[in-house]
Amino acid sequence: MEREKSSINTRNGQIKIIALRPKGQAKNQKLPGILWIHGGGYVLGMAGMVYMSIGKMLAKKFGAVVVSPAYRLAYKAPYPAAFEDCCDALLYMYEHADELGIDPKRIIVGGESAGGGLAAAVCLYARDTGRVPVMLQIPLYPMIDCEDTETSRDNHGHVWNTRRNHWGWRRYLKGLPETAEKPKYASPARETDYSNLPPCVTFVEDGEPFYAETLAYVANLKKAGVEAKVKVYHGKTHAFDMLLPWTKNAKAAKRWLCRSVENYFSV
Repeated sequence: MEREKSSINTRNGQIKIIALRPKGQAKNQKLPGILWIHGGGYVLGMAGMVYMSIGKMLAKKFGAVVVSPAYRLAYKAPYPAAFEDCCDALLYMYEHADELGIDPKRIIVGGESAGGGLAAAVCLYARDTGRVPVMLQIPLYPMIDCEDTETSRDNHGHVWNTRRNHWGWRRYLKGLPETAEKPKYASPARETDYSNLPPCVTFVEDGEPFYAETLAYVANLKKAGVEAKVKVYHGKTHAFDMLLPWTKNAKAAKRWLCRSVENYFSV
């Protein structure tokens, strides 16, 4: 993969992006585009995490251009900063598709953890505004519910747990009234209409905090008539595909995901 670093203009100023593309991409060749959003509980992380992500793996395997935005983190700028930056990155991909070598009809949005939550929020925005046709969403073990769920409550899993989850949400939602209902773009689990969203493919381990909200999100999509698939693995390590890539679960998850999304890249 070839790497490019640049900055893009957003409604709130410039943000940096990392763009990865297949080596030798022809000048007029239009490839699928992947907006890949890094995780970190809305508070941590960096665009460079794309190098160890499923987004890079998919781009390398199927031939695609991946864009990773350095969105503003919540310890400096709470909601809606990260959400707006990621929406603007999606709009940039669509409006500069020719320049980026992207087929505007084959744009995919994905991410891990908080990046998965932002991916789900961006897909809601794209549907509600009609500005960008998103072909597929890949919100891996997404952080989408600001309220405790059956599995995020009293969770002591590896890497991420209840205490850290509460900390991340407090930081991200800091600018919102504590007693008010949280916006769906901040916490996509607050959405009540899941119709007309892009098809979804995701995976999660059953002992991590976001197990319940991942399954609920997929179930809500299916109830609304949206194609959605989830693969569950036994374990309690959050972001196991990135942090433990040599394990049986990580290898199996990557193989399953590639099989599940293959048709979208071959359109």
